[in-house]
Amino acid sequence: MPWTHRRLARSSGYGAGVTSPGWYGHLFAAPDRPVERWMTRVAGLLREEGRPVSPAEVIEAVRLADALAAVRGRPLAGLGETTDAVRAVMCDGSDLPLRLVADRLVVGDVLGEVPEDAPAVPLQRDLARLQRRLRLRPEAAERTLELDLRRDNDAGRSRLLHRLRLLGVDWGEPVAGRVGTGTFRETWSLRWRPELSVKVAEAGVWGTTAEEAASARAAASARAATSLHQVAGLVEQCLLGGLADALPVVVSALADRAALDSDVGRLADALPALARSLRYGDVRATDTTALARAATGLAERVCVGLPPACTGLGAEAAAAMRARIDAVHTAVGLLPGEGGTTGRWWTVLRGLAARDTVPGEIRGRAFRLLLDGGHLAGGEAARAMELALSPAAPPAEAAGWIEGFAGGASGGGLLLLHDERLLALVDGWLTSVPPDAFTAVLPLLRRTFAAYEAGVRRSLGERVGRGPAALGRIPGALPPDGFGTSTDADRADAVLPVLHLLLGTDRTAAPTGAGHHGHAEAGG
Repeated sequence: MPWTHRRLARSSGYGAGVTSPGWYGHLFAAPDRPVERWMTRVAGLLREEGRPVSPAEVIEAVRLADALAAVRGRPLAGLGETTDAVRAVMCDGSDLPLRLVADRLVVGDVLGEVPEDAPAVPLQRDLARLQRRLRLRPEAAERTLELDLRRDNDAGRSRLLHRLRLLGVDWGEPVAGRVGTGTFRETWSLRWRPELSVKVAEAGVWGTTAEEAASARAAASARAATSLHQVAGLVEQCLLGGLADALPVVVSALADRAALDSDVGRLADALPALARSLRYGDVRATDTTALARAATGLAERVCVGLPPACTGLGAEAAAAMRARIDAVHTAVGLLPGEGGTTGRWWTVLRGLAARDTVPGEIRGRAFRLLLDGGHLAGGEAARAMELALSPAAPPAEAAGWIEGFAGGASGGGLLLLHDERLLALVDGWLTSVPPDAFTAVLPLLRRTFAAYEAGVRRSLGERVGRGPAALGRIPGALPPDGFGTSTDADRADAVLPVLHLLLGTDRTAAPTGAGHHGHAEAGG
């Protein structure tokens, strides 16, 4: 198998290793003027890392290395002399950039090669052929790969990497890519390690090609899976890897296991993976009819069993169930032909929000999802918050309701920032909590508000700092909806120059003063 310089280094634990394989590799590859070529490589590395190194410094470093070799009675400058010269001339006496040179050049991440005629299992030869065809060269250094699945070559790369992951060969790891670029993009972190060659040889028992081996492994894993969530993950992997032969077997195993599983938590855990599979199936033009039927049936069972499963939960169980509700809510929106399923899901959320036996965190989250989906009438969210934060509600339940409604990454900070009535309700409740109860609910409240961005927290603090009148807690200070009773003409007119600039209109033709107020009110 191909080995790497870093694995040859003694610092990695290889007992018979070499302390500086990169340096000796350089001497072997550059028999003429090795010191000059080494200093040039060092200068290039430092320049890549943003440290300016001039050609004059390279010349001076070579001269200093030769002088040190003469003083020390050596016929040619070695690694010690070149290191001292680099430290003095290019690094200004600092050891920090010198550590980079030692890591990248003295040791390095060079990956070796094996002869073409070396013995190998058929799967290894198929992988080498695919690497050449897809122009996906294995490298020991970690690098990021951006794939556009609309391109044939990138789609082939994606299928190969997903198939290898299914076989336990983790050459690439999916990472979060650019935001808002659609489902046709993937971002991978690639790094080839020598032990992956062993894993490829071990995976050869499943087939002679990557597609055949991954299909056989997926089918065997589906039959041996012990949980519904595992089978749902295999469905997603089959679609991502383009394993059309294994998909019917895995979907059949999924349907059989789902029919026998009555635990709502496991059903809810499996649904998001199926929804993502359907989404990726559209991108890869895969027939997902059977999978869509299984996902819709799973969603129906979740809608039926979720309300009883949310009753009488403890704090940790409520937090876990809230995460499941968020995942199911996202998954329902991805299901094809979701009209009936979506309607039933909104009904389930309304039932959860209104049931007193459901923990406050789940009730608050249900109300928030209904609000974001436009399924609450005007002022209904404020009335719900008034009831949840009433003096009769236990402080811990009220704090849980706030956590579910406005906590985490749900954008609750912006909601409170733009709806002053909701902020006034939270502020009024918070200031009325008894001291002994406040100590008990403080960790949950801190977790709720600490998740907001710094700018949102600062703006909320400024709002609260203005006093009760600014938050509408003094009668007559603000109307019930939290907004002013009249239009601020000066602030409305301040927007007009920018609008004229964007629209390319003549600002002198537009009326000023009171003539703008009706437009400002209509726009507001």
